[in-house]
Amino acid sequence: MNMRILRALLRKEFKMMRSNPLVPKVIIGMPLMVMLVLPLVANLDVKRVAVAVVDDDHSRLSARVVADLDAPAEIDVVGMPQTPAEAMSMMERGEADVVLTLPRHFERSGGDGYDIQANGVNATKGLLGAQYVGASVGQTIAEHHAGEGRSVEAASPAVLNLYNPTLDFRNYMVPALMVVILIMICGFLPTLNLVSEVETGTIEAINVTPVGKFTFILSKLLPFWVVAMLVITEGILIGRLVYGLTPQGSVWAIYLASLLFSLVMSGIGVAVANRSSTILQSIFVMMALVIIFQLMGGLFTPIGSMPVWAQTLTYVVPPRYFNEIMRAIYLKGTPVAELWQPFCMLALLAVGACLLAAATYRKRS
Repeated sequence: MNMRILRALLRKEFKMMRSNPLVPKVIIGMPLMVMLVLPLVANLDVKRVAVAVVDDDHSRLSARVVADLDAPAEIDVVGMPQTPAEAMSMMERGEADVVLTLPRHFERSGGDGYDIQANGVNATKGLLGAQYVGASVGQTIAEHHAGEGRSVEAASPAVLNLYNPTLDFRNYMVPALMVVILIMICGFLPTLNLVSEVETGTIEAINVTPVGKFTFILSKLLPFWVVAMLVITEGILIGRLVYGLTPQGSVWAIYLASLLFSLVMSGIGVAVANRSSTILQSIFVMMALVIIFQLMGGLFTPIGSMPVWAQTLTYVVPPRYFNEIMRAIYLKGTPVAELWQPFCMLALLAVGACLLAAATYRKRS
């Protein structure tokens, strides 16, 4: 490999990046847009559960249940319909997420027989809302029994949420968004860059020179090491300044993982470009890959919740390993030595992607 030729090609690549007004805007603007907007808009935290209560008992206990239910910020009693049919109408209109029915003789029976129905259209909110309501009602009944001198069941054990004590979804989401940004930038930019050279014919000037295929492919891949460093640094700063989230482990391990992952994505992007004749064709292929990577990389859906066949397929999905590293370092502070498996898999995938990019390149003189 001729290092002088490689340096000349790298200078050309960086010059092309600077001369294209879109590239700097994407590198700087996309992390800002994704990390400032998505955690605030696409938030899976349940902030307000609207509850309709059908009170057929009208007792001291049922009144206390309603009062205690309306006290937490997460729960809002939005109505007291007279019949279950009215409560179901509220749920159908989207006015209630959960319906709580307190039957006659609710207090006399010691708090038995109440019914909770959740709106399954929004499964996450319905499930968590029903759990909130059930916990609140159970606590009120236990306190009522204690006040009357009745035997009370053993208190539920205290729950300590490790690594994310407040269960803030943004703490879980921010590291994943950095993965998404690198998928988009390091996957799409080299693809579009190479295909545009083919369409404009500028690559023909290189095809008639004695530049080897590995030298040429490296000149396309290495600039995205720099891009990955800029993007991940921007993401770390946004996480720190906006969300107060800092890596609990080694920042250098994050940079190392980003380097490997940028090689994987840029290698895949160059391979797609080598087999695409137009920019539109390459965009369609990369978009399909990006969707698969995001759905099967464990970014938003836990891999353990997937079907067995899908879990098996994730072993060849690069974001699985990068996401595992990012969350382990960001939230748990896991030492690099304990992450040797995902690091080794990323390294193997990086080598494989680079070889694939070189194998699919056909130099035409």
